[in-house]
Amino acid sequence: MATTEVINYLKQSDTFYKFTATQLELVANLCQEVVLDKGEVIFRENSGSKELYIIAQGQVHIRIHSGPEAGEAKPEKDLLIATLRRGQSFGEIALVDEGLRSATAIAGQKDTHLLVIARDKLIMLCDTYPQLGYRLMYNLAADLATKIRNTDLRIREQLLYKPIGK
Repeated sequence: MATTEVINYLKQSDTFYKFTATQLELVANLCQEVVLDKGEVIFRENSGSKELYIIAQGQVHIRIHSGPEAGEAKPEKDLLIATLRRGQSFGEIALVDEGLRSATAIAGQKDTHLLVIARDKLIMLCDTYPQLGYRLMYNLAADLATKIRNTDLRIREQLLYKPIGK
């Protein structure tokens, strides 16, 4: 994939909102393109995390492992919690810490194209260009705040509207 094409994909991502042309080019030089088939696992829940992913084409399903509910004999299963599309990013918590992944990411369709950015290279870029680092961390904080709010609303909805005794 040409650098100009990568830059165009980065521009579509909220993670790189308000980046200058030079900053986008610096980030584009760190990107590696990965093409996946439908159902191919990108990473598994509880695995290590060292990359940020941006969807250039296709979709990615985010799934969490769910055991049976109390008293149920059903087998354990994976629950779909989100479907991400072009321009969206995932794996951003890997930039803040190198903890374990909280979910599994799976390619949702044939020819899903991802831009993968290694944590160590992106952090080095942020250290070298503090304005770029500030903008990136600001955008990540805004994105994570939105995700936390949405999760909070979903939890409230489940707690407030779940029938009593179930």
